[in-house]
Amino acid sequence: MKNFNYGIEHLTIGICLDIAAGKVKGVINEDAAARIQTSWKEVEKIVHAHLPVYGINTGFGPLCDTRISEEDTSMLQSNILKSHSVGVGKPIAQEIAKLMLITKVHALAQGYSGISPQTLERIIWHIDNDVIPVVPEKGSVGASGDLAPLSHLFLPLIGLGYVNVGDEKHPAGEILKQHNLQPLILGPKEGLALINGTQFILAFAIKAVERLNNALNVADLIGAMSLEGLMGSSRPFDARLHAIRPYKGTKLVAKRLAALLDGSAIGSSHVDCDRVQDPYSLRCMPQVHGASRNAWLHLKELTEIELNSVTDNPVIFNADDTISGGNFHGQPMALPLDYATVAAAELGNIADRRCYLMSEGRYGLPKLLTEHAGLNSGLMIPQYTTAALVTENKTFCFPASADSVPTSLGQEDHVSMGSISGRKLHMVLDNIEYIQAIELLYASQALDFRRPLQSTPVIEGLHQLVRQHVPFIKEDRIFADDINALHQLIIGGKFQSTATEAAQKHNINITDDDEFGIY
Repeated sequence: MKNFNYGIEHLTIGICLDIAAGKVKGVINEDAAARIQTSWKEVEKIVHAHLPVYGINTGFGPLCDTRISEEDTSMLQSNILKSHSVGVGKPIAQEIAKLMLITKVHALAQGYSGISPQTLERIIWHIDNDVIPVVPEKGSVGASGDLAPLSHLFLPLIGLGYVNVGDEKHPAGEILKQHNLQPLILGPKEGLALINGTQFILAFAIKAVERLNNALNVADLIGAMSLEGLMGSSRPFDARLHAIRPYKGTKLVAKRLAALLDGSAIGSSHVDCDRVQDPYSLRCMPQVHGASRNAWLHLKELTEIELNSVTDNPVIFNADDTISGGNFHGQPMALPLDYATVAAAELGNIADRRCYLMSEGRYGLPKLLTEHAGLNSGLMIPQYTTAALVTENKTFCFPASADSVPTSLGQEDHVSMGSISGRKLHMVLDNIEYIQAIELLYASQALDFRRPLQSTPVIEGLHQLVRQHVPFIKEDRIFADDINALHQLIIGGKFQSTATEAAQKHNINITDDDEFGIY
């Protein structure tokens, strides 16, 4: 298994996800260990010299002017974990909590936080053994660090809180005893170092980059299938058109769509038709899907910067040089997460319009995509679901980062609310994946009405995959079962992998440019 050196190497989104999946092992090498040890010793100097430094020998937030005695500095750090564990709501997914652990280790291992080697070793033990702390989803305002969720994340270090082992929840103290481990006694600055940071926001961003990337790729594939079902034109995807308005995302989508449709018998069958131009939901896929890709690219860039940043406070350069700043503030991530939420929602908006278009009975397709409308409702009602989901997504598009409620008796008078931005983006993505499953149901049905004409190898391969799980609709049935089956193909990666395999087999280039990757 390949190793990744925490605190030393550049951490990408892909590598971070691989560590969480157990494909890569994160380690502390000698260089990182030396930095960590040096920073830890500098904090000890501060304590012994009685130098006033926030959070080491002072209280927190509005209590920053309250001095703490040397003998109480350790109790101060355990108290902060307990008092700040105020999260509510359902637990976050275990993968998100594990990403929080990984990103926190990488930030602390850079040697600016005064964390002890022992504490980092224990966090890595949790990662390597999949003993994942239980973290409530709500309670962070996205500044001062993600205080509440990070406090819950690290309660197990001192034998408190809960952990998941597999699918079972246990008191952390019990699991430590089973492994012959003692709760840690935190040293000066350690509690603050653990909970000051943006790792809750960051973990949601990392997973969102992966999920939105998949949704963008799937949008192009299903969009191409819908276009073929509607006998649309591939002319709007000509590279020359996009060279004179050269947005990166737009050019990529146009290139992918052109490659997916090149050589289609369905496409060549209507080159002399009298349709002048297609509706926007077909013709403008490069502009709409591409704009969402541009937003994704921005989110990916900023997420990777955050992945390799120190978001602690205060930052320890040495005992005589500490800075109480604002690197914990979530605003740099809150804004792009809100932007990406709108970008994701737009994939659903345009997909819903294509579903509606395929149900209208235009362009040679039967109304509601059924040959026996009346006795059968056909694909009338699935579009109601897409309509409901796109509207729900619109309600999630209000930017959380546009709001700020002062906290900490006014000491923390502007906060990012980025934790909410991250969570809302995933709510939108949940809906997008169902909307795409419904469009896939429509597109596959529409393609069947174009027989005996065939599309291209990739599109035909995807159609065959669908028909292995969802048969052609001859009469009404419980369409929720079909939607759920297609949803599993999309979120499980089978839909995307089938397209990739077919493209490689037939030398069709639909791969993303390197810039649009996550490694």
